[in-house]
Amino acid sequence: MRIYTRQGDKGMTRLADGVQLAKDDMRVETYGYIDELNSHIGLLIAEVPATETGLLADLLLLQQELFDLGGELAFSSAGQQEAIWQVNNAWTLRLERQIDDYSANLPVLRNFILPSGSRAAAQAHVVRTLTRRCERLLLSLSRAEQINPAILPYINRLSDWFFTIARYLLACTATPEVLWVKATERSR
Repeated sequence: MRIYTRQGDKGMTRLADGVQLAKDDMRVETYGYIDELNSHIGLLIAEVPATETGLLADLLLLQQELFDLGGELAFSSAGQQEAIWQVNNAWTLRLERQIDDYSANLPVLRNFILPSGSRAAAQAHVVRTLTRRCERLLLSLSRAEQINPAILPYINRLSDWFFTIARYLLACTATPEVLWVKATERSR
């Protein structure tokens, strides 16, 4: 089977239910960013120490779930039936439990932190910000078309999850968090 079909050469694509849309349609744009987010999670996985087997398993599960989420979005609004919806409230609740578990031994957060400290932590912050972009696009899409109502809470919690993971990755290597300093308090 060839990877190319030439069907998109004029800027159009077909959704999973056969509906043809422009490649810059909001729905296509949104699942494209979900795909980009998933690719950046792959980069994060490459930076996580192999000894962090639990975290690696969690990240791989998130990649699977984001693929499912993208699959939901690959159906037109007319094709959005509850029967195809896979994202659910249990996924969000699991993220909340994991945030609590990963946070259990982290220092109390009293300042804003900057996305740095290590490659893995910085990549977790990149993934966090891409998750927020996906959330904004999903919100816009949800105002224009029908989507699974469980998606927005899941994506919102996912951003919090990656923030926590960035902090966790620094703590694993005893790397200090880089704190934001008010402009009036910075030395030049």
